[in-house]
Amino acid sequence: MTPAWILDIFAAIMLVVAALSAARLVAARPWQPGAVVTDTDISHLLMGIAMAGMLAAGLTTLPNDVWAAIFGVLMVWFGYRVVRDYRASGARALAVGHCAPHLVHSAAMLYMFLAITAPAAGGGAGMGGMGGASGMSTLHVPTLAFVFALILIGYTIWDLDQLSGLRFGVAAAVAGATSPALVGASAGAVAGSGAVGAPADSPAGYGGAGYGAGAGRSGSTPILDSLGIVVGCRIAMGVTMALMLIIMI
Repeated sequence: MTPAWILDIFAAIMLVVAALSAARLVAARPWQPGAVVTDTDISHLLMGIAMAGMLAAGLTTLPNDVWAAIFGVLMVWFGYRVVRDYRASGARALAVGHCAPHLVHSAAMLYMFLAITAPAAGGGAGMGGMGGASGMSTLHVPTLAFVFALILIGYTIWDLDQLSGLRFGVAAAVAGATSPALVGASAGAVAGSGAVGAPADSPAGYGGAGYGAGAGRSGSTPILDSLGIVVGCRIAMGVTMALMLIIMI
């Protein structure tokens, strides 16, 4: 039985992810003509709220069926994006593309909301009853949950590796530059080298190199558009989602 305080910590992390995603959406000023609102920010916001509600019963918002419908739509959308990326970049888009991880996240969320079995004594939706007298929520077809968890762990490790590599690359380029102009050119060369490997049509906020600094976002700020914030949110979600799946197997 997982201690309730551990679930509460991860629920708080998901609320932070949702808050950061909401702040990025507001900073984009979607009410202004030409504003760029990324699908990943919307996805992170919805997933953060949904997972917080699954981890802590007091944070539950929408019924399971409604969340399932929402993540079904997101899965279809990111599935379309992955197909388009595959046609442009081939199989590489499935391994290191921008949209494939979000497709897996959406599919895993849809699976959890469709396959979850409420504790026998409770009628609560989600994982909030874990650790209490009502018992623990489980999932139908646990083998599928295990497969999802492995894929999520794989994408999370890849994210950590690429984030570390890009940071070291930018630091080396900046350290070797001798003037502000060279600093900008060196950092731009590293960011544009495709080290992270996302397709060129990744929405602003991830940039052509996969996790860019949000070029073109109206009203964007360096903090909200920093590489650490964007990738950190996705890593936190991948870890939390994998943990939830493993706990409920």
